[in-house]
Amino acid sequence: MSALEFEKPIFELESKIKELQVFSANKNIALEPELKKLTWKLEKMKSDIYSNLTPWQRVQIARHPERPFTLDYIRMLTSDFIELHGDRQFADDLAIVAGFARINGTKVMVMGHQKGRDTKQNLLRNFGCAHPEGYRKAMRLMLMAEKFGLPVVIFIDTPGAYPGVGAEERGQAQAIAENLRDMVDLKTPIVATIIGEGGSGGALGIGIADRVCILQHAYYSVISPEGCASILWRNAIKAPLAAEALKITAENLREFGVVDQIIPEPLGGAHHDADKTAAHLKETILKYIKELSSLPVPELLEQRYNKFRKIGAFLETPA
Repeated sequence: MSALEFEKPIFELESKIKELQVFSANKNIALEPELKKLTWKLEKMKSDIYSNLTPWQRVQIARHPERPFTLDYIRMLTSDFIELHGDRQFADDLAIVAGFARINGTKVMVMGHQKGRDTKQNLLRNFGCAHPEGYRKAMRLMLMAEKFGLPVVIFIDTPGAYPGVGAEERGQAQAIAENLRDMVDLKTPIVATIIGEGGSGGALGIGIADRVCILQHAYYSVISPEGCASILWRNAIKAPLAAEALKITAENLREFGVVDQIIPEPLGGAHHDADKTAAHLKETILKYIKELSSLPVPELLEQRYNKFRKIGAFLETPA
């Protein structure tokens, strides 16, 4: 498993413990007291490091290359997944995957951003950065879900919408804006979860939901820390400072009312125990689907509208 910079002391100690275990077995030398001390030291180190993560370290965990992606969660959470393709206007954007599925027998429309594990896959998936046809595909399938009375389950994991010339020529801003408008009025429950990166309009383009959840080490922000640092300080090296100022961690977002629930991750992040993370995620999704499905449609839409209208605050001072 790849180690982030701040995790290197943990990995070095784990390596030392493994070496001692192999040495003990090969030489038939009892080293249980030493191994016990080192194991205790390792657990304390993990607890100290992961309990005091900075916002920038959280961003690094959210971007970890071995972190579960949308298709991983679809595989772990659902059955009978049938992927659907295309926006019926231009093309099929592989940065967003979507289709019919069942979660514990409950029929849903599931969709989300998809990144790649290596260079070839990332080029295919455009690093999880959707084009306008991706957002139009997502909206087309959400309307299909509405037609058949299916809840919509969304996984958000993108640095942002693709900013290339072609995407802008095909109406990137309009596609996202139309999704914001139409998702507010979608007459079926929507549950969204930020599973990794939640970058700007690229995330918000499929992020209007009745319940917005976030994994413990994911982040959700109007701009990436690097982008913010480049604008404010003219230097991307200031990204850690920007991450602190942006208040993008799960706890910040819950405090501000941007997200409804923080879903816990195993010590070190979701990639350390993907099955456990998926179990927590499934439990949360099913809970909210059951809760929202019991609401009359007018009440569902009113609650969704009010949820987003109340986000944000401002102060007025006398002139």
